[in-house]
Amino acid sequence: MEADVIVVGAGPTGLMLAGELRLAGIDVAIVERRAGQDLTGSRSRGLHSRTIEVLDQRGIADRFLSEGQVAQVAGFAGTRLDISGFPTRHPYGLALLQKDFERILAGWVDELHVPMHRERDVTGFVQDATGVDVQLSVGTSMRAGYLVGCDGGRSVVRKAAGIEFPGWEPTTSTLIAEVHLAEEPQWGVHDDAIGRHAFSKLEGGLVGVLVTERHVGHTSEPTLRDLSEALVAVWGTDYGVHSPTSLTRFTDMARQAAAYRAGRVLLAGDAAHVHYPVGGQGLNTGVQDAVNLGWKLAQVVNGTSPDSLLDTYHAERHPVAARVLRNTIAQTLLINPNDYVKTLGDVITELLTMEEPRRRFAGMISGLDIHYDLGEGHPLLGRRMPDLDLDTADGPTSVFTLLHDARPVLLNLGEPGGFDISPWANRVRLVDARHHGGWELPVLGEVAAPPAVLIRPDGHVAWAGDLTDPELPRALARWFG
Repeated sequence: MEADVIVVGAGPTGLMLAGELRLAGIDVAIVERRAGQDLTGSRSRGLHSRTIEVLDQRGIADRFLSEGQVAQVAGFAGTRLDISGFPTRHPYGLALLQKDFERILAGWVDELHVPMHRERDVTGFVQDATGVDVQLSVGTSMRAGYLVGCDGGRSVVRKAAGIEFPGWEPTTSTLIAEVHLAEEPQWGVHDDAIGRHAFSKLEGGLVGVLVTERHVGHTSEPTLRDLSEALVAVWGTDYGVHSPTSLTRFTDMARQAAAYRAGRVLLAGDAAHVHYPVGGQGLNTGVQDAVNLGWKLAQVVNGTSPDSLLDTYHAERHPVAARVLRNTIAQTLLINPNDYVKTLGDVITELLTMEEPRRRFAGMISGLDIHYDLGEGHPLLGRRMPDLDLDTADGPTSVFTLLHDARPVLLNLGEPGGFDISPWANRVRLVDARHHGGWELPVLGEVAAPPAVLIRPDGHVAWAGDLTDPELPRALARWFG
């Protein structure tokens, strides 16, 4: 066995997953087709609040905050949604290009000593009862206990696993590029009968171009000629476009893997779900996939949890991405320049100025309202744990600080000594603490403070109640063996 887990793809999802696994002591390796971490083009342009929280849970949020620009980035079909009043340490998003996000995240993964096998494509694999043999484009193979495809929307891993990818065919096609222009364009965002178009000023004299193509159905990689023709169709000129540094095509195709797991093979990020980039949710959803999967896969590999724990990954994350697909499809329709649709968009915009709809939609887009269905119980159950300020015997701390090492925490806010943690002491940390103040969650509002909370490594609440509750040992056994 060359690795416990092989992660295919060193994009945001693959890097985050590798880091999570390594924190848990797993022998993980990444296979990546690129020679380096360089990424052409801007791709994703930022992080939503919940993703910043996830990074904060690992103690690395400041690395990203120091290079990005804090901003209110949540929005729905062009309507900005202010989350500055939400109860979180990060009531904002972060403007940060994907290439910079990947570079910073790759630095963290390198510090954790995760090996990276670059300039290699996965060409296929064979799995058996004990592992997966992975064939590589260089003519060699690797063997691992588990294989995770984080290799994008055209995922080789997904296809080789035979996992269906149902969804909706594209209805619109858009080119996005960073280029030089010989003539001054019409700056800003413009809508017409074809679709949405935009020009923006970038560093170094580059121009960011977004242009909707007249026809859908191109399957080849876009060329400078394609971009020129699309510009002429809209503007009557291509503005002397030349020297592109990046050029990509995306559509509003929306698809989701029917299953996130096939035996010892799993999917995360764009390999599991693709959609139109409106709302900027793709990268964020993938990073959160990784944080949900990482600790579960680690416990199965370490033998502390049964293989069935991996089924909860699909059960929890599939509905989250399904909701992302639904809201991006709706947003794509609402930004359609058709006058009838524009009227509906005006109505939606008016609704989103009202407090309750604004909070609900802002919670959805920012990821702060994610709720895993873990059954009946306290309102916190299945939701993100708020980052409370705590007083402990070792001094002041916070909930997210307790999660830096990606270990589960049983947080006791009552009298010490009320529970025997010894059966789980090697994998669950018991912390006695005090918190002064109320508890409030985005969208949900104020909740009654429970005497104790069992917090999973991904920051979601697995149980909340009194330490004498007979459900506590069952929750510990269910999630942590």
